Amino acid sequence: MFGEFKEQLRDAIAESVKGFFAEPAAVPVVEVEVPADKSHGEFSTNIALKSTKALKRPPLDLAAQFREAIQKNLMRSSLDTRVERIDIQKPGFINFYLTRNAVYDVLYQVHREQDNYGRSDFGQGKKIQIEFVSANPTGPLSVAHARQAAVGDALGNIFKFIGFQTTKEYYVNDEGNHINILGRSIHDRAVERLGGSVQFAEDGYQGEYIYDIADSFIRKHSVKSLADLERHGPQEFSQFGVDDLMDVIRKELEDFGVRFDVWSYQSEVASDEKVALGLKELQAQGHIYEQDGAMWFKTTVYGDDKDRVVRKSDGSYTYFMPDIVYHKNKFSRGYEKVFNIWGPDHHGYIPRLRAAVQALGQKPDALQVLIVQLATLFREGKPVQMSTRRGQYITLREVIEEVGVDAARFFFLMRLIDAHLEFDLELAKKETPENPVYYIQYAHARIYSIVEKAGESSLHMKTTGLSCLKETEELDLIKKIGHFPEILLTCWRQTDAFALVNYLQELAATFHKFYDQHRVVDPENRDLSSERLFLIDAARIVIANGLRLLGVSTPKKM
Repeated sequence: MFGEFKEQLRDAIAESVKGFFAEPAAVPVVEVEVPADKSHGEFSTNIALKSTKALKRPPLDLAAQFREAIQKNLMRSSLDTRVERIDIQKPGFINFYLTRNAVYDVLYQVHREQDNYGRSDFGQGKKIQIEFVSANPTGPLSVAHARQAAVGDALGNIFKFIGFQTTKEYYVNDEGNHINILGRSIHDRAVERLGGSVQFAEDGYQGEYIYDIADSFIRKHSVKSLADLERHGPQEFSQFGVDDLMDVIRKELEDFGVRFDVWSYQSEVASDEKVALGLKELQAQGHIYEQDGAMWFKTTVYGDDKDRVVRKSDGSYTYFMPDIVYHKNKFSRGYEKVFNIWGPDHHGYIPRLRAAVQALGQKPDALQVLIVQLATLFREGKPVQMSTRRGQYITLREVIEEVGVDAARFFFLMRLIDAHLEFDLELAKKETPENPVYYIQYAHARIYSIVEKAGESSLHMKTTGLSCLKETEELDLIKKIGHFPEILLTCWRQTDAFALVNYLQELAATFHKFYDQHRVVDPENRDLSSERLFLIDAARIVIANGLRLLGVSTPKKM
């Protein structure tokens, strides 16, 4: 609600001040923000400060003139009944104070829209895709993949909610040397299981799960001896491993509450045949040249620091070429923008892929790569050591089993994605206000309890004609509720769900502060009680909407 009002106010300010400038282009961009000090009103603009240089006038003088022009303009609009007064604050801020009825409008809107409060058509139905996790099928998902899963799923939920036609996609790299190594690792562990001796490769996958896959291979193929085993070729072991691990990965993600709309396989969308065809097309378009027997992509034309090999002198392709073909496939499906969520070890890969996307005829910003920094797990104050190749790492499954899905998802989102995350396993398990997700869920459950208690006293929410909500804590809670839709747009602008995580913590804290200081269920003051029930239930609705977008449950009792 406040987001919509903010846009209307911004337009009104821009219209009011444009007459002070000789040229329309000289008018600075109008910014409307929420003041850090709530005594300065609900909204504030620094347009007078930004106009000082162009108009060669002191900011306070300009603020006074701008205020007069804005007041006249508002009198001719619907905003006039919603703005109580406009003040000036040094060194030249113009502050806007809303009427109480304008603030109450937030509660009416929340109850009117319920689960859809915060939903918008901001995205205008534009098709976008978010590809995330996309872990190689060579082992269970790690903590790094878990954080990417939480981030990608939450962003996908938010983007859908604000009007984008969003597809969540997982890309399965089921071809390449890593798959050959997987097959060889399974074969060698199967040899061991059958009593044979083998020199296990240094680069092999050494986790215990490889033994499990080898055992499954032996059972499924009724292998009784080493001779039986050797009747199966390398490709069989590799494919068996991919199928087995993809079943594990799918189950882990499903249990984590992450569901993909599309599963793309490299063997299908970027097969050798399609890669060869893609290379020919790039050659025909002049993007490829040959040097020293290798084929090179002219990525420097599009800002990369050096050209990149797409086919080696031995005829094999680099990882870059199938990725180009895959991204061509993405845009052929009509997406206006695609997001790739990667780990920090892929940061250097971004320029070449952006270059390829531009060579495919897309705008430079059609591809946005989000780098999600790593997460370190702490147990009893000590970091948990991890080694991916050795298989000695904490998996997503282990985190889920230890702290639960809700805490895991929330904690993985508790820092900006470009910041390293420290995940305190002990804190995540606590059922105390110290635990942020518990604190928020408790607020949700507490409101249900209050409403039930009110029903026992025959108290019900007042849904029209609000007039009793005057206390600072009441108004602060309403205003916090009113900023929810704008927070979701902030998540889009920042391509990060952290703003929503932070907002829900603040909303829960604002509710708890209100409830600790004011009685809601009071049979002796039924009018005030009914309005406070209306207020807190609006808070519950917003908490629930926010938690659902993050993939966290909304318990009624705790």
